Amino acid sequence: MTVSPTKKPVAAAPPRTKTAAATATKAKTATKAKPKPKAKTAVQDPRAVSATVPPQVDDALAAIWHAFKSTGDAAARERLILQYAPLVKYVASRVATGLPASVDQADLVSYGMFGLIDALQKFEPVRGNKFETYAIPRIRGAIIDELRAMDWVPRSVRFKQREIEKALADLESMLKRQPTERELAERLGMSMHELHEVITQISFVSVLALDETVSVGADRGEKVSLVDTLADKGFDPSTGVESQETRGLLAAAINELSEREKIVVTLYYFEGLTLAEIGEILGVTESRVCQIHTKAVGVLRGQMTEYD
Repeated sequence: MTVSPTKKPVAAAPPRTKTAAATATKAKTATKAKPKPKAKTAVQDPRAVSATVPPQVDDALAAIWHAFKSTGDAAARERLILQYAPLVKYVASRVATGLPASVDQADLVSYGMFGLIDALQKFEPVRGNKFETYAIPRIRGAIIDELRAMDWVPRSVRFKQREIEKALADLESMLKRQPTERELAERLGMSMHELHEVITQISFVSVLALDETVSVGADRGEKVSLVDTLADKGFDPSTGVESQETRGLLAAAINELSEREKIVVTLYYFEGLTLAEIGEILGVTESRVCQIHTKAVGVLRGQMTEYD
């Protein structure tokens, strides 16, 4: 009789609890989840936060800035002044547009150079600002401060002058003509008496260059310098009248000369020709021209003596 081998009992797997099943599910989910990409950071110029070099400058200029800000090198300071000198000219030209012609732009540039030097000393590159952005307001401020220091006119008078100029421009734009004093006073909210007082104050502070030219004449086509229009207190008007009368008498005396004598006198005294040149024109010798000239001068001298 054959006996079959006995089978060993297999232990049953313990039942999975709800907590274990949830933990397994979370583990599978965690393994399948993709890692989140890292946020990209903007690439920053390492010189943007440098304590000695401003941002957005080339390597050569960065080296000069570093030498100046780290050691205070005088040579580097001079090179920076030359580098940014055109910035001063730019600001000075912008400021000059609102100033009278008597203000020289070269003076504005010299005032602005002090502002540039001060800006170089106080500029802090670590803040990350461009030097031009920092320097322009300080250059402009230095120019305006110097102009105010040189101006002897009270600021209140300057303010009134600007108000009147603005009111005139507004009225001309609206009326398409030159406004009257009453219209200007109403625009400014003043009485006629107050307007006249303000205009009087402004007239005392106007400055003009004596070499400035002005238009004169009936058609305003002739140009003369302002100094020539000033009255000469040492000039006697009667002297001018007498001189004008003398010229009239001399012209009348010349007209009474003979034709050849008039030609010789005119060419010699008014055209500046020599006696030899006059002789060539008349077809006579120089000695003959000299005789004609001597006779003409004698006749004129005699006639002018009679007039006296």
